Amino acid sequence: MKGFINVKVSILAIFIFLSVTGCSHRLIDFTIISSKNVDLSQAASFQRHQSRVEGEDVKHIIIFIPTGIPNAKEALDRAIESVPGAIALVDGVITHHSFYIPYIYGRSWYVVEGTPIINPKLVSAKTISNYMVSKIDKDGHVKELRFVDKSEYAQLKNKILRESDN
Repeated sequence: MKGFINVKVSILAIFIFLSVTGCSHRLIDFTIISSKNVDLSQAASFQRHQSRVEGEDVKHIIIFIPTGIPNAKEALDRAIESVPGAIALVDGVITHHSFYIPYIYGRSWYVVEGTPIINPKLVSAKTISNYMVSKIDKDGHVKELRFVDKSEYAQLKNKILRESDN
């Protein structure tokens, strides 16, 4: 009898293991891509940003009901808009990821990664500052990058110093 139960448990474990799916597809490697209007007559003044950026568009599947369809253009827009004055991305990749545990949870998302090209004429004097704040995840990837004025920088710095003292 024990052997029969062990076989049932083994078959159930194999079924569960095989039903959990996940995959990642590299869709496009691109030289330059944009979802914005780009005036190529000003291309000589464009500047390449120092670091790469990433944008995502994520949709979840709850039980078996999707909350929407992920969109690569949304991920591209988020990546470009994460840097003030950016108009396009160069030397990048678009990847689609998904995983699903049947009747429990899943998610599907696009990731767009590349180096921003900045049009200095679009960067207003308001966004140019000597102070910049960035948020970095556990893996060391930049999640947010923005310019701040001197007073906001001082407030954030004091807040971080107080937290580190505790």
